[in-house]
Amino acid sequence: MTRLGVIADDFTGATDIASFLVQNGLSTIQFNGVPQQHDTLTAEAIVISLKSRSNPVNEAVEQSLAALRWLQAQGCDRFYFKYCSTFDSTEKGNIGPVTDALLAELGETQTVICPALPVNGRTVYLGHLFVGEQLLSDSGMRHHPVTPMTDSNLLRLMERQSQGKAGLIAAPILDQGVEAVRTRLAELKAQGINYVALDTLNEQHLLVQGEALRDMRLVTGGSGLAIGLARQWAQPGSNSRAAENAGRPQGARAVVISGSCSQMTNKQVNAYRQQAPAHEVDVVRCLENASAYAQELCDWVVANSDQSLAPLLFATADAQQLQLIQQQYGAERSSHAVEQLFAAVTRELQARGWQRFIVAGGETSGVVAQSLGVTAFHIGPTISPGVPWVRDIHQPLSLALKSGNFGDEQFFRRAQTEFSQ
Repeated sequence: MTRLGVIADDFTGATDIASFLVQNGLSTIQFNGVPQQHDTLTAEAIVISLKSRSNPVNEAVEQSLAALRWLQAQGCDRFYFKYCSTFDSTEKGNIGPVTDALLAELGETQTVICPALPVNGRTVYLGHLFVGEQLLSDSGMRHHPVTPMTDSNLLRLMERQSQGKAGLIAAPILDQGVEAVRTRLAELKAQGINYVALDTLNEQHLLVQGEALRDMRLVTGGSGLAIGLARQWAQPGSNSRAAENAGRPQGARAVVISGSCSQMTNKQVNAYRQQAPAHEVDVVRCLENASAYAQELCDWVVANSDQSLAPLLFATADAQQLQLIQQQYGAERSSHAVEQLFAAVTRELQARGWQRFIVAGGETSGVVAQSLGVTAFHIGPTISPGVPWVRDIHQPLSLALKSGNFGDEQFFRRAQTEFSQ
């Protein structure tokens, strides 16, 4: 049995790819962080979520190599480095350095770059990444507070932060099919090309890629590539429906927490505020007395939990508001203060009996999962492409961890109304 090991650079990215693996036939279990023990696992895919997207390069590399070695010890023989479908990174990393380290550890010289997820509007054409009909550099990602994306060319982006050379397999070759892709990969390898960007305009391209890459030891990308690969590796009789049932949400008390400042999350927050109780987080109070403020917010959640929809706490802001906050308090200081506030709120709500947490934003999702002590979970039904419900293996906790730009405007409502116990 081919066993896939996935190293994801944030929590929402991990649940994103895990949901596609389950949907396409691979039984999957996800761990938050590198486990400290070696378990006997029966899943066909093991996903490890790290918090390595924006931390220092050396830490990201160290964590990723630790994850790789643990996955190897579990019998994994194929590996997938999962990053965001908007290729979030800086000119120093962390995508390039982590990829280089994983290739070196595995003794390989070539991999692919495939952030595409057409169902969510992420496509690649002539090596340029698009978000909907916009180039990445023209999208809201150009204002990202930590990893602003001002270039859309994957080859340039990769070469700036890595040690090797990048090449391209363009859409016409994908259209020719599996053998054409394999031939072109071999040609590029002979030319010393280490990272091959894959044009991807539709799901058929993902299926071609999956078949062409089934024997490649390391691939890198967003979650879309997992669709084709999972279908190649799934064993006959794989019961993905049973895996989804194991991850169905449980618990009556729910809360929605939003720390993302993405354009879609802004729309989701604005839509949900018209339907349910909502409370905006005051950054100044986070900085002044976070402990007392967290207790106050928890009291507000309790007081507003008798509605048909769960109350919302949000630190979501548009690009102009975010810039003003960062200028006044500093980007790192203000972001850290909000994260610590959400951590305190999460722990207190758990102590008060809350069991369902709907969270928007990769960093925020990581903070919430860590604060709840979630170490591993089953993957449940999909709310929106790339966003499943998940259930903690050890505790009666269910989470929906949403990447900032994922989901439709009614995501927060649908997560509750379409997936009741």
